[in-house]
Amino acid sequence: MFARSLTVIKNMKCNMSTIRNVNALKVFQDSCYHKIDFKINEDANVNEAVNKFTAFNIGCLAVTNNKNKVIGVCSERDYIKKVPFLKNNDNLKIKDISTYGPNIIVARKNDSLEMCMNKMMFKDIRHLLIIDDNDEDCLGMISIKDLIRELNKKNDDIITRLSDFKIRKGTYFGSE
Repeated sequence: MFARSLTVIKNMKCNMSTIRNVNALKVFQDSCYHKIDFKINEDANVNEAVNKFTAFNIGCLAVTNNKNKVIGVCSERDYIKKVPFLKNNDNLKIKDISTYGPNIIVARKNDSLEMCMNKMMFKDIRHLLIIDDNDEDCLGMISIKDLIRELNKKNDDIITRLSDFKIRKGTYFGSE
């Protein structure tokens, strides 16, 4: 019985280290942003962004220039905070409301789950562009929802193992 307890505890520690080993690129691969076109050209009309927000049920888009290089972000928050105060709302372009340059917080592809969460909390943002370390290309985008979903996966596994241990279900190696 004692050996089995040690195995369960060792498996829990293993799962906790797995949380730390999940990187931004892995989170992106399981994200809703992975399967959609989350980019928009800076010269597009703001209504096009609203249509994408609605159609894909997302809250942020990567803004590109004419060479298709990501140069900023446009979020629902940008829209809400800026559009009501700008005149001639019908002809607004993405570049009129987007966030550019040094104001953008990004994740590197190998950033841990914890690092991504800290960046979001520090700047009170809900989305991160994932940037390649070598060529500064945009590899993807993740949201706070994606990070929470990843944490829940790991927590569900731990809860299952502890519950199975309590009712003496499973084998020496854990739940089955």
